[in-house]
Amino acid sequence: MKFDELLETTGQLPLFRGGLLLAGDRDPASVRKQLSRWKATGRVIQLRRNLYTLAAPYRKVEPHPFLIANELLGPSYVSLESALAYYGHIPEAVPVTTSVTTGRTCSFDTPFGRFDFRHVRSSAFFGYHRIPVANGQDVLMARAPKALLDLVYLTSQGDSLSFLKTLRMEDIEALSKDELLEYADRWGKGKLRRAVVQIIAMMESEERDGGWS
Repeated sequence: MKFDELLETTGQLPLFRGGLLLAGDRDPASVRKQLSRWKATGRVIQLRRNLYTLAAPYRKVEPHPFLIANELLGPSYVSLESALAYYGHIPEAVPVTTSVTTGRTCSFDTPFGRFDFRHVRSSAFFGYHRIPVANGQDVLMARAPKALLDLVYLTSQGDSLSFLKTLRMEDIEALSKDELLEYADRWGKGKLRRAVVQIIAMMESEERDGGWS
């Protein structure tokens, strides 16, 4: 395979997997050898085993960090601080892309930044949807109430009012009370039910007088 063929096959893709290059009668060993050469010369960037992107001079579509997160480890969805920041519910930018997964807790350091994955049990893997983020890229991301409850669950004393206030949540009244209650009940954890009581009280305070007591 020549590099021009690689560009023709992957040039419009933000990310690609090695299997994409094996269409037709191409020899897998030859393709792997070429990929190794292109990596060595800086034409191709490997993010993890079998996941690649073209280097900047050749890449036509910039991969969104959330798409990279989805592809680095599955099953997973973007959640926690990254999702809350995306929805505009926490004020500061998040330097690490955060996700939850049914796999083990782990992190990846890549040329596109750091990606953290936190483990939740399979029965807690819900409350996410597929949404467009940029350049036609669709990603799996928690709905805002689930992102908040994921963070509560994975944080020591995350159900405390003091922790919830440290988040300095913005536009909190836009959260769905029904979804918060539904997700907490479905999860079946007392910690989350206690947190939802606190969160709804904060929402009602915001709706009533524009501030938290």
